[in-house]
Amino acid sequence: MRLATILSSAAHWSRAVLAVGAVSLLSACDYNFWRMDGHQSTIKVEGPVAKSQLDVFYVTCWVTLVIFILVGAVLAYASIKFKARTPEEEKAIPPEQGHGNPLIEIGLIGASVLALVIIAIPTLKGIWYTYDVPEDRKADTYEVTATGYQWWFKFDYPSEQIAGAGALTTANELVIPAGRPVRVNLRTIDVIHSFWIPKLAGKVDMIPNRANHLWFQADQPGYYWGQCAEFCGDSHAVMRFRVIALGPKDFNDWLSQQTSPARDVAPPRIAANNAPKAQFASLRTFKPNETGHTAKYDTSPLDAWKAHQFPEKGENQALIAQGKALFKEKACLSCHEVQGHGYAGISGPTLTHFGSRSTLAGALLENNTEQLHRWIHNPESVKPGNKMAKGYIDNNIKLTNEDEVALVAYLQSLK
Repeated sequence: MRLATILSSAAHWSRAVLAVGAVSLLSACDYNFWRMDGHQSTIKVEGPVAKSQLDVFYVTCWVTLVIFILVGAVLAYASIKFKARTPEEEKAIPPEQGHGNPLIEIGLIGASVLALVIIAIPTLKGIWYTYDVPEDRKADTYEVTATGYQWWFKFDYPSEQIAGAGALTTANELVIPAGRPVRVNLRTIDVIHSFWIPKLAGKVDMIPNRANHLWFQADQPGYYWGQCAEFCGDSHAVMRFRVIALGPKDFNDWLSQQTSPARDVAPPRIAANNAPKAQFASLRTFKPNETGHTAKYDTSPLDAWKAHQFPEKGENQALIAQGKALFKEKACLSCHEVQGHGYAGISGPTLTHFGSRSTLAGALLENNTEQLHRWIHNPESVKPGNKMAKGYIDNNIKLTNEDEVALVAYLQSLK
């Protein structure tokens, strides 16, 4: 009896502690979380493929909710009606057990099959619809090839050819025309990755030595978050990308800019001993896993992206020229391509128009002076296991604060 009392008291206090813990956790949450409209929401969708997949999810939820209510109601009814209410009933001999009711059993089997059919019909329709672009939309389809690397994405535009350089290539930011179907050919250069844009389409795997694809459409111009959804190594959790959907004019303007050589800022024509001295701010210390975005970017990422399409005011031409020379001297060109500047590396992301991107480091950090300096200074602390950090060690690359600031200036000038 004493043991039962102790256990009952412990259970009571455990529930109280759990309730207090839940309240304390909720107090630290955004009270608007019920809207489910975060960057990677699969509830607030903005494209037909994601909408089709959401419809299947809702059908499944409603069917399982009905089953839960019916089973729960029968269980509650049986528990209440046949509950032993007296000591005599508790000790009573159970009645003779029968085999059951064949009619009820057959009915339950039929109901289960019906529930599966109700779920299966929209599921099969959704699979057929999301597999490839519908026939009546194929003529208007825009095609892109996405290739997964550890831990970033390369995007090739086969229909956009650059004279003497092949197809247009970008990294980590996929720019597409809004309102048109986009077919993405999925490839990987190393291990299995998975391509996922929650608000536009469900994930599809990128498998070595196997061609795969998906399609999606952004109904309106917007800025969307993407993510690798298959564990692929140390920095899988921070293997991200962005999708920027633009209207027809903005998209054509972007194509015109991207198919041009990298912007080249001419050095100032002044004597070396009269060159302006740049102010080199020391890099602050970052906390482990510290976020790399400003509040302005989080509030309106599409506007932030658009602002990156234009050269920054007050550029230091001498510093940019110094950074360009360092890019070659420090062997950055062995991995990175800058079309028009004579740099043709292929193992790292292309940097031809790096300054026009809103993110860096595989879309992990905002592309601003501080975060770019942070990345160049210590890439291993941002994305563990990345090849750039390994390259620093293998090639004995050492950068001073002055070198880092000059490289930042040069990369940001590449619009």
